[in-house]
Amino acid sequence: MTYTTLITSTQLQALQASGQPFMVFDCSFDLGAPAAGRQQYEQAHIPGAVYADLEQHLSARHGAPDAHGQVQTAQSDQPASGGRHPLPSRERFAQWLSSVGFRNDMQAVVYDRQGCNFCGRLWWMLKWAGHDAVAVLDGGLQHWVAHGGATVQGEEAAHFQSNFELKPSLRQLVTADEVLAQLQQADAQTIVDARAPARYRGEVEPLDPVAGHIPGALNRPFTENIALDGRFKPKELLRAEFDALLQGRDPATVVHQCGSGVSALPNLIAMEIAGFAPPKLFAGSWSEWCSDPTRPVAKS
Repeated sequence: MTYTTLITSTQLQALQASGQPFMVFDCSFDLGAPAAGRQQYEQAHIPGAVYADLEQHLSARHGAPDAHGQVQTAQSDQPASGGRHPLPSRERFAQWLSSVGFRNDMQAVVYDRQGCNFCGRLWWMLKWAGHDAVAVLDGGLQHWVAHGGATVQGEEAAHFQSNFELKPSLRQLVTADEVLAQLQQADAQTIVDARAPARYRGEVEPLDPVAGHIPGALNRPFTENIALDGRFKPKELLRAEFDALLQGRDPATVVHQCGSGVSALPNLIAMEIAGFAPPKLFAGSWSEWCSDPTRPVAKS
């Protein structure tokens, strides 16, 4: 069986016993203490899980492009987006997947301890690389442990090198220039900003040099997708909440963003759970947008 959005703890336990090829990724991270995620992984993780570090493995190594989009690196190392956590190129990402032994015939399962705030990044990147068989462990490690799932400590044995092959992208990445161009066209796009309300309104900005939001953007904090039990809200409730947010706007025009392209993903995944077609991602997000003073900024 193939899982493409969510997988439950019970389903993962069945997958472990099935003999089907799969790989589990622990994406735990702490923006305020970048080393903490690996420490959490070493303290307890699902047996066999590979650690995927947001900054080392899921972001470009050489920083964001400058104002002219130039980065002085080899073509395969050119970031695919700007912002504080620029996407690596698809080629660089495929190299990392190959280095940890991930293959095209494998089911991927991703999780974290932070309400899908970080594992959603790897989920989307695998789709972007053309790999559909990837699912978020609903409820993360906490739900896994609460339902009898085993954990181990320390590091895992290294995997044999594989040859992960890129396929046509299954999700759409948009650039800052594309977002800017669509601002001039009525009803062409609906931007959904996943940051906390105070940051969206421009009242505070703890990370980026400019406060505010992209003009016309709607605000839905990424935490609103998760129920009290730590799992995603039911499909019907998510559908109703996004319908209320969009207020008749075409869901096909939605572009998700946040501060640096990471916490936008729970919103994007929630829309897919709710039955909407896959929306677009502006991975550079606010951190890339506000780096150019010629781009418009709104506060409210």
